[in-house]
Amino acid sequence: MHILVTADTVGGVWSYTRELVSGLAARGVRVTLVSFGGVPRRDQRAWLAALPEVEYYPTAFRLEWMEECTKDLVDSAAYLLRIIAESKPDLLHLSQFCYGALTTDLPKVVVAHSDVFTWHEVVRGRAPYGEWAHWYRHTVQSGLDGASVVVAPSRWMAARFRQCYEVPVVRVIYNGRSPLLFDAFQRKQEFAASAGRLWDEGKQTFMLRSLGCAMPIYVAGSMSLSGADEMGRDDELDGVVLCGELGEAQMSELLGRAAIYVATSKYEPFGLSPLEAALSRCALVLNDIPSLREIWCDAAMYFRRDDAASLRDVLDGLHSALRIRLEYGERAYRHALANYSADAMVEEYLQMYSTLLERQASAA
Repeated sequence: MHILVTADTVGGVWSYTRELVSGLAARGVRVTLVSFGGVPRRDQRAWLAALPEVEYYPTAFRLEWMEECTKDLVDSAAYLLRIIAESKPDLLHLSQFCYGALTTDLPKVVVAHSDVFTWHEVVRGRAPYGEWAHWYRHTVQSGLDGASVVVAPSRWMAARFRQCYEVPVVRVIYNGRSPLLFDAFQRKQEFAASAGRLWDEGKQTFMLRSLGCAMPIYVAGSMSLSGADEMGRDDELDGVVLCGELGEAQMSELLGRAAIYVATSKYEPFGLSPLEAALSRCALVLNDIPSLREIWCDAAMYFRRDDAASLRDVLDGLHSALRIRLEYGERAYRHALANYSADAMVEEYLQMYSTLLERQASAA
């Protein structure tokens, strides 16, 4: 079996891609990987050094949600078709909607990691409008129309996605991470960790700005000018330490030492960062939104939705209750191992690939 996988190097999709490609290669599947959105840093692509059999094509073509991306999408589609013609894969696994519209008879799996319309409706309470929004919706819908199957990382995302687009069936395959990439046995220290792009309204990292908790909070993530203005310009603000962007090893080390992980997101189709924290045996404190409830059930503690005072109360309560903190760290760890392993995710995708290829062979 030969699978062509597309990815982007912005955010969690690259981590997802690492698990998928590594798992496929370990099972003897030939993989051709094409990434968009920017050439990855050396530390981002280090994992590929252990997979010399994977053909990798990094590109800087803009992604479909980026400004002024129209020409890049045309050029990247042509580039992708050339790679398909040369490498001759059996199936396409696409992390961008637009490539579902590629002119090819190959089966196409399109994954809805996140989406502009669902983000806007949750975060801003309305769908985006205007010429660009019209173009974006048409681009996504064209890709969905060409897909053999559409995958979402949670039931919540599948339902929201069906409300925004015409897609009859969305299959749910939960994301997974390898526990070997994280340290669940390091001695915990008296601080909480969080991660999120400071400019992303959906992550709501600004909620941490003035909590005044007894326990310091270390925040990892991109700090754009607007995000830094929102949080403040000092490196430490009322117990909040801004770490900036961290590499994978640095993030793993931070989570290994953190006693608690805080997720303030109001839009989270799955949430890889809480999963990584759980595999580091952090107690999870999560915004009480449907997707995070679906993923974590009673393996996490929740604060009232978007309520900073409630978040502070939960964190202060955990700070003074070591036994409960350790119990919830263990709950999160065991829930993650049981439900969101990379191996389970890869096996589900392999079953889907086999079904699609058998269906194609039967129709031939």
